Order: sequence, then structure tokens, then C-alpha cells
Amino acid sequence: VHLVDTGGGLVQAVDSLRLSCAASGRIFSTYTMGWFRHAPGKEREFVAAIRWSSRRAYYADSVKGRFTISRDNTENTVFLQMNSLKPEDTAVYYCAATLRVDSRYYSPNDYDYWGQGTQVTVSS
Repeated sequence: VHLVDTGGGLVQAVDSLRLSCAASGRIFSTYTMGWFRHAPGKEREFVAAIRWSSRRAYYADSVKGRFTISRDNTENTVFLQMNSLKPEDTAVYYCAATLRVDSRYYSPNDYDYWGQGTQVTVSS
């Protein structure tokens, strides 16, 4: 599975951004796709995930109600719509995919494939 994530940028607080993750390869075997973020001085953090077949979504408490993860079947793309952005959302955002049925959606260690990352900067 090859992932390309795009859509980052510099925005002001309360603005919105939509990140995209285009997937190619063994898409039919993908079980879960997720978004993680990594801010300077912090560990990589779970943001959101979606089960490929059921479309069930999961969110970190810090983004619940502001971010929405979704997928487009026809284009094999996963989106992360980010609304009401805050300066603390500033980070490099990575999409990730796992083929494992027993994967923990919140654990970066359970993901096998990663995008190159896209920078999101939110100014106050």
C-alpha cells in the first residue's frame, strides 16, 4: 500500500483545512486507515481512524467534534476535515494504513504503511 497525504498549510485559528490521503496498491486488503500527528517535542499522537469496510470512525478526545474522517470508495482516498483549528493542532500530519484485522486503531505501532506527512500550522 502506497500513501500520499496532501492538503496541509498555514491557517489562522478557527479556520478549516481538509487533508487527503490517496492510497494505491492492496487497497482491498486494507483494514484500517488513520491519521496521526507529530508536533515538535511531542510523541506521535493518534488523531482519527476509520475501518475500511464498516466506515466506523474513531477520534482522539482533543479533536472530537471538530475533525471528521471519511473515505471515498471510488478514489481510494481518505479525508480529514479539520474545523475550528487551534494553535495546538499545529503538527505534521501523517496518514497510515494497516492490513491487520486485530489492529488497535489508536496505536501507531499497529500501522504498516505511512504517508510522507503534511505540515499543518495554525497561527493564533
